[in-house]
Amino acid sequence: MWWGVRRGLRKCAVCHHETSVTAGTIFHGSRLPLTSWFAAIWYVVNQKNGVSALGLQHVLEFGSYQTAWAWLHKLRRAMVLPGREVLQDAVEVDETYVGGVRPGTGGRGAAGKAIVVIAVEDRGEAAGRVRMRRVPDVSKATLTDFVLDNVARGSEVHTDGWQGYDDIGKYRFSHVVTNLSASGDPAHVVMPHVHLVASLLKRWLLGTHQGAVTHDQLDYYLDEFTFRFNRRRSRHRGLLFYRLIEGALAADPHPYTTLLARRQAA
Repeated sequence: MWWGVRRGLRKCAVCHHETSVTAGTIFHGSRLPLTSWFAAIWYVVNQKNGVSALGLQHVLEFGSYQTAWAWLHKLRRAMVLPGREVLQDAVEVDETYVGGVRPGTGGRGAAGKAIVVIAVEDRGEAAGRVRMRRVPDVSKATLTDFVLDNVARGSEVHTDGWQGYDDIGKYRFSHVVTNLSASGDPAHVVMPHVHLVASLLKRWLLGTHQGAVTHDQLDYYLDEFTFRFNRRRSRHRGLLFYRLIEGALAADPHPYTTLLARRQAA
């Protein structure tokens, strides 16, 4: 049984431990009321192309850019629920490279850029759901693990002829390989959905965030892009609001000091 105590906390009648209703969520320790958080979440889900920290600061009239920056990063960490459903049926998988223009080889192995592997459901003329992950390399172990984590067994997985995908067929997937050089067709024709998503991702990072996304923070921007892309056809903003609230309650607290440490290390 819980009894009310000072400062809006709750105390257990058995162990007498005091806690807050926001404990264990991204709202923990916030100096601003939950109504401000709700306003921020509503604003975030209503912006089709995403939100910058400066824009959030202006709309909610925060006194500092720091608060808006921290809130957005906390919300990005709430956009992907653990245990979400994996992709299924026909799925295209490929990698792309994210980052500014740097000297080095093109294609796989582009120096100084982040590697992002992408999986997209093939729904005929349209793309279905998407999954993304920043990876350290394009080895067999890395790419196979990504497919195992994000695609249902028995699905038809389409890839190019890169050797990093050679083991996929060993795990109850129907592996369809297209050798791009032999087919004579460009990659965006052979696997149109995954290449469209890669293009949209880069355009979004450059347009909404001016390309100012460090490698250490990129994972959370990928989560935001995934959240938005998978719900791009939703006509009910209230459901998106509810979904992000749900994620905020499930996500661990992320104090500003930990966010800042990641930011400075980037």
